[in-house]
Amino acid sequence: MKELLFSKMLTDKGWSRNVLVEIDSQGMIRRIDADMNGAQAQTIGGVAIPGVPNAHSHAHQRLLAGLAETGAGRDSFLRWRELMYRIVERIDPDRFQAVAALAYMEMLKSGYTSVAEFHYLHHDAGGSPYAEPAEMGLRCIAAAEDAGIALTLLPSLYAYGGFGPAPTGVGQARFVCDSGGYMEIYSALAKAVEERTEVRLGFAPHSLRAVDEPLLYEVLAGVRQADPDAPVHMHVAEQRSEVDDCLAWCGASPVQRLLDSVAVDAHWNLVHATHMSDSERSALAATQASVVLCPTTEANLGDGAFPARKWLDLEGRFSIGSDSQITISPTDELRLLEYAQRLASESRNVLADESGGSLGRALLEGALKGGASALGQRCGVLEEGARADIVVLDSEQPALIARDGDEVLDSWIFAGGAACVRDVFVGGRQVVSGGTHVNEPEIVSRYREAARALLQ
Repeated sequence: MKELLFSKMLTDKGWSRNVLVEIDSQGMIRRIDADMNGAQAQTIGGVAIPGVPNAHSHAHQRLLAGLAETGAGRDSFLRWRELMYRIVERIDPDRFQAVAALAYMEMLKSGYTSVAEFHYLHHDAGGSPYAEPAEMGLRCIAAAEDAGIALTLLPSLYAYGGFGPAPTGVGQARFVCDSGGYMEIYSALAKAVEERTEVRLGFAPHSLRAVDEPLLYEVLAGVRQADPDAPVHMHVAEQRSEVDDCLAWCGASPVQRLLDSVAVDAHWNLVHATHMSDSERSALAATQASVVLCPTTEANLGDGAFPARKWLDLEGRFSIGSDSQITISPTDELRLLEYAQRLASESRNVLADESGGSLGRALLEGALKGGASALGQRCGVLEEGARADIVVLDSEQPALIARDGDEVLDSWIFAGGAACVRDVFVGGRQVVSGGTHVNEPEIVSRYREAARALLQ
């Protein structure tokens, strides 16, 4: 049993002072009480808030961040993807783990405390399974343990190179699985995580481009038999070209095709979903499925801006993700999510709720609730029974001076950013102290070796 006393904290009941948090041996909050003056426990100053779930990550793409910003004329997602494939062909399990650990460490330092890893790098460079078919997925788990972040691992099902289905192309051999190969990987990972309280397994059919319906039905049935509540994540309608290709193939858009083909429900999380019609948006919201938004990646790739105000007006749920790791910060994602709406509507505070309260609080609470659901974990809130994932903001940072309550959230998201994150706890265990990760020198050293070997 462990007790921590926080000077200020945002709990499920709102802002409180002198909050005593009792944490059990599994890292879960056993008891939480406010106004505990004089309690005999480690006292932590600053402003404590729930850690943010990162609902979409491709950790290995951290290597690529900043390397696709040259080229004349109107560049495209496809050129970026070709560069990513070239790097993917060279990465081995040890270096993959080193790169993922760095990305996860950077997530923690920015205010994320859990991550959904959309993992499609399964095989060796020639496309053959490793001796342990789940080797790369197990390295994801090891990297999360190295960094101390909670993980929902989403092994991706990837079989084709386009609608039709079309054959896979150069650079995709490491991703491809049939139903038997995928379930072998899934079963091995399920066994590996069954005793781990900070790791969850889900299912990620990559996209309608990469998975046809018979394969999707077969594997989804197998996953549901193993875990009826497993979260399901799928890329959908990220670029207009994807929508056009799907229309040419079957006469329906990706979102419409999915809704017509599968019983989508609250376990489903559609990544990006940028290009939907109004009728598709309404139909999707009615299923209780969530969207996973990655504004910095979507902006970097030129995907377009998700019409978030329309989605919220339908009571749609959302989460956020760092995706390509072009930047790793929940505040960057939330800020850009709002600013994209401002640019499109030529107005301010577009995503604020009808009460007229804090925009920062509305954005954060949306990402916390949607993120916890997307990861299928008891996180995103500080209450009894939830995991003790806690981020402490430094109230002495210039951006937070003389702020109180929701003003802290507004200033953190729109003016402060990662520099304001001082301490981070995952399951009650401190992983960031004074802005420095507890294993930072070792993680950075391993990443340097991997990056130099892969990029030089």
